[in-house]
Amino acid sequence: MKKKTILSALVTTGVVLTLAACGNEESSTESSGSGAEETTIKIGASNVPHAEILEFAAPILEEEGVTLDITTYNDYVIPNVALDEGEIDANYFQHIPFFDAAVEENGYDFVNAGSIHIEPLAIFSQRYESLEDVEDGATVLVSNNQADWGRVIGIFQEAGLVTVKDGVDLTTATFDDIEENPKNLEFEYENDPALMTTLYQQDEAELIAINSNFAVDQDISPLDDSVAIESSSSPYANIIAVRSEDAEDPAILKLVEVLKSEEVQDFILEEWDGAVVPVEE
Repeated sequence: MKKKTILSALVTTGVVLTLAACGNEESSTESSGSGAEETTIKIGASNVPHAEILEFAAPILEEEGVTLDITTYNDYVIPNVALDEGEIDANYFQHIPFFDAAVEENGYDFVNAGSIHIEPLAIFSQRYESLEDVEDGATVLVSNNQADWGRVIGIFQEAGLVTVKDGVDLTTATFDDIEENPKNLEFEYENDPALMTTLYQQDEAELIAINSNFAVDQDISPLDDSVAIESSSSPYANIIAVRSEDAEDPAILKLVEVLKSEEVQDFILEEWDGAVVPVEE
């Protein structure tokens, strides 16, 4: 097990029924034996951990008359396009800064229906046991997802390896905002987030930043295998996103309520042992 630095105290199943208030023109409901109205939410999610969390929550929701029809994506663009075009009723794959940037860039009429969990971004290395060992001129591979750049910068700043210019908000920071870089670290950010685990396994650079959902999908532990991991107080909570018109839909509200329940939160903690952390409110 590598010595790690923990910065700060740290699918597709379902009966296809249409969710009446989730933007579909043709709607249908069915009644259960108890007379309760049933409805289906078509939701897009990343494979891990999002879809697995939804699968765990699905039986609980079924008792409340809500069926989940889960579609998985290994992509950071298509789930928002699918939501915007009405192919799905909600998605669960993105953190708040990414969501905000996507809405601003594309003019999506979306809202954050609820923050569910945090996936701490971590730094991995086949060559170092700790960030304290990093040598001058080391290369840091970062994904091309700009919404994550501030997270990476924050990890290196907390480790004392870089500083940013005064007044810079880390949630929108870029590598041009680094003011001091005494070890002359080279930040490269050209690869898709899904490729970062492969680059790490192939030892393509001294340091590689990987999102926890991609790491755990490849049996790489952000806690045990990383040399640094971001704080659990990170603002990068993963959310349920819906179209604005569906923000108060009872089925969506029930989905968020169940995902925030103690039963689901305990599942998250037990299943990923701190690599995925429920949002505390």
